[in-house]
Formats: sequence, C-alpha cells, structure tokens
Amino acid sequence: MNKVSELEKQPSKPAQKTSRRTESKEVRRQQLIDATIESIAQHGIAGTTMSTVTETAGLSLGIVNFHFESKQKLFEETLVYVAREYHQHCLRAYEDVGPFAREKLTALVDAHFHPDVCTHKKLAVWYAFYGEGRRRAIYRDQIDHIDDHHWDIATELCQDIIEHGGYSCPPAKQVARTLEALLDGIALNILMYPESYTPADGRKQAHTYLAAMFPKHFDMPDF
Repeated sequence: MNKVSELEKQPSKPAQKTSRRTESKEVRRQQLIDATIESIAQHGIAGTTMSTVTETAGLSLGIVNFHFESKQKLFEETLVYVAREYHQHCLRAYEDVGPFAREKLTALVDAHFHPDVCTHKKLAVWYAFYGEGRRRAIYRDQIDHIDDHHWDIATELCQDIIEHGGYSCPPAKQVARTLEALLDGIALNILMYPESYTPADGRKQAHTYLAAMFPKHFDMPDF
C-alpha cells in the first residue's frame, strides 16, 4: 500500500516541468513578437527579415523557426497581438468607468492615447500593414472582428447620447464612423510628426469633435 501511494504521488513533478516549458515557450514567443515590432518600426515590413528579428531579440534563427512556421506567420501574429492589446485596453477603460454613455465614450476615446498603446513602434506596425496592399487583406482577415466590436460599442454609445440629449445630428453610425476615421488620422499624425504633434494634442482634437457633435455632453477643450 505504501509503495502504491508513493507511486501515485510521483506524476506531480513532470506536470511542473511541463508548466515551466509552457511558460518558457510563451516568453520566447513574446520576445520574438516584441522584436518584430521593433524591427518593423525601424526597417518597415519590407526591411524586416528573420535576421533583423533574431538580432533584435538576441535569439537564434532556429528559435524563430521553432515558434513560427514562417515570417508571414510571425507578421500575422504580431499584428494580431498589437490589435488585441489595443482592443483589450479600450475595453478595460470602457468597463472601468461609470454607467453613463458620456463617461464610457470619453474613456473609449482617451484609451487610444494611453502610453501603453499609443507608441511610435506600435503605430508604425499598424501603418506598415495599412500601407501594403497584399497585407491589407491579411489585416481584414485576421482582425476585422476586433474593429467591428470596437465600432459597435462606439455606435451604441453615440446612439444613447443622441437620444438622451435630443440631438438633431447625423445618425449614430455616421458619427461613430467619422470618429473612427478621425482617430486613425490622428494616429498617423502622431506617427509622422512626433516632435510637433503629441498624443495630448490628438486627444484634444478628438474631444473637439465630440464637443461639436454633442455640446450638451462634452466641453470644448482649451488649446
């Protein structure tokens, strides 16, 4: 009986090793994704190779091949990572404030300019994919559902504000779509003119649009 009991206890050790291996794999994958972000920011997609990624990460080429089937797969997972990080950050901001639509829309907009997601490197990844025709299809295929969810939330909030304020303005879908386009343009300005156009400037511009559309709910920012 004692021997059986001892044997039954033994499998716990391999389980711990598996956990460590899984953790190590996740760490390596994240290192490679971070290095890909860095490389795309410096060299663009065309100039990013497995070599630039491994040099940035300080890892061997074999490690990349082990964790990702191809450079294309690495690029796709890097884009998905940046998209999910951004979307999750916006959702947390949206969920962590009070119940009113004004508060939630403010939090959703302000989340775009948080230093965790509004960085030169991550914006460079977005626009590198935007700028290549054949990769735009990959973008749509991989993360369109993330963009759609974000837009649906913004549309619902705009609709609530329109109804609450009795506004005579374009439909909520149009207001939300214009806001989305504005935020994309602001991000491009932040990327292209970092010395003269800051995330704080972008936030003010976005709030100017909200104040123009919903003056009963949003104050015009000071410039």
